[in-house]
Amino acid sequence: MRMITDKHIYEFKTYLQSEERAAATIEKYIRDVTAFRVWLGGKELGKSAVLAYKEYLIGSYAPASVNSVLSSLNSFFRFMDWHDCHVKTLKIQRQIFSKSEKELTKAEYERLLCAAKKRGNRRLYYLMQTLCNTGIRISELRFIDADAIKHGKAVICCKGKMRVVILTAPLCKMLKKYMKEQGITKGSVFQTKTGKPLNRSNVWRMLKELCESAGVSKDKVFPHNFRHLFARTFYSLQKDVVRLADILGHSNINTTRIYTMESGDEHRKQLQKLGLLRC
Repeated sequence: MRMITDKHIYEFKTYLQSEERAAATIEKYIRDVTAFRVWLGGKELGKSAVLAYKEYLIGSYAPASVNSVLSSLNSFFRFMDWHDCHVKTLKIQRQIFSKSEKELTKAEYERLLCAAKKRGNRRLYYLMQTLCNTGIRISELRFIDADAIKHGKAVICCKGKMRVVILTAPLCKMLKKYMKEQGITKGSVFQTKTGKPLNRSNVWRMLKELCESAGVSKDKVFPHNFRHLFARTFYSLQKDVVRLADILGHSNINTTRIYTMESGDEHRKQLQKLGLLRC
């Protein structure tokens, strides 16, 4: 009888670590495999069980989330040489419009800055501007350190790749002033009270606390949305998706296209400007 054991999961985790997968990726894969094992409830593992789980996921989650879980499981099955358990992911038509209710607008970004400044939270005030003016991931924030500010560029090492992120002169001037105020002479610019670099959970919590006073929906305020705003703003000015992919550190340009999608409302405005209707 084939079953998923603690040993299997441990060995899979060790394998992912040896492949130098990101810590967040490993955590997700293990979480997905563990959830599947719990769902099995001691039943034998086979293709029929995986297909039944797939149907359960389809009825409970969005298609993209279903595919994300199936990708984790298929990776585990390949590691275990259980190729008969491999299942196909859902075919999803490429989305051509972004959801306006999820995208942070420039006006909302400005309101968040005003709210942070009014509350005296200078760290969050400068942090949001750093994310939005560089397009970096929140996991890359630790690379914005004293040396990066001094040289006007940050060397980002993430997901087995290295790239250089240019820091503009105004941004460096702003952060130098902040560092002087805080007595920061080395290490990460954005630190906890104990001197450690801020992490995703630190930033997430601070942002959520800011939403109400800024009058911005909590659904729109999370670290990655500042990266989206940077990408959309850059693309609206440059119209160069290849260059944008390099700046964002994307190896696949199709990933970058997600960041440049317009809302349905923006597309509608463009269609109306064509002037092809005669009433």
